[in-house]
Amino acid sequence: MKSYSSNEELIKAINQSYSKFILEFTEVPEALKNKRIDAVDKTPSEMLAYQIGWLTLLLSWDAQERAGLDVQTPTPKYKWNELGQLYQDFYQQYTGLMIKEQMSKLDELVSQLSKWVNKLDDRELFEAGQKKWATTKAMWPVWKWVHINSVAPFTNFRPKIRKWKKVVLR
Repeated sequence: MKSYSSNEELIKAINQSYSKFILEFTEVPEALKNKRIDAVDKTPSEMLAYQIGWLTLLLSWDAQERAGLDVQTPTPKYKWNELGQLYQDFYQQYTGLMIKEQMSKLDELVSQLSKWVNKLDDRELFEAGQKKWATTKAMWPVWKWVHINSVAPFTNFRPKIRKWKKVVLR
């Protein structure tokens, strides 16, 4: 996994991978956003819903901790071994939105994520154990949580949406 030396470098990676990812959705017609094909495990709308769900969770964990609340990750309703059910919740919550609404919501979340990362000092971002919500058995620093929920899926989903478009739109 890539690592980062500054919050600026992480923000640049988030925005570069996101720009490439989101651009792929401009050609997806509303009427086909939920079309499932065998070659790709998620529909375009599900890919967007997945990202909306994870970024919303990530930002909420920190907001809850700052408010003095006890944060349960990934959610009070789901444990880490129940992610499939969590993803179904994401799909239920967000696939009913029009694709342009999903894209707009994700734009806003990426902007919020970048602003939040920019406010973190080096210790908060790069040293494990600085945020209670990030202090799991893995002891990941916050940058890793950010990468795994933004840069990595933006990068990994891009070939999937491209494959979907190749099959469905051409």
